[in-house]
Amino acid sequence: MSFEAINSVVQAETEAKAAVAAAEAKARQMVSDAQAAGKAAVEAAGDKADSALAELRRKADAEAMDKASELQREVENKKAALRARAETRLDRAASLVVERIVNS
Repeated sequence: MSFEAINSVVQAETEAKAAVAAAEAKARQMVSDAQAAGKAAVEAAGDKADSALAELRRKADAEAMDKASELQREVENKKAALRARAETRLDRAASLVVERIVNS
């Protein structure tokens, strides 16, 4: 082989090694970028889920408070009705007691 041919082969091997090294570096960078993007996507999804959970919790708390208030009003109304009925019966019971005492 001539000296020029040897130099040509050596230069081609050097260029090939440089191309392989550049491709490996680019591949490592792409993997690193993909991992960073994946991590950012996971964090964003986690933040979105936390936000959605907080909103659902807020709505559930508000709904529970509304239902509790409604239930409290219903109980107060029933209590007032029972108290009114008891007071009318109390007057009748007192009248019966007085009548029995007087008749005895």
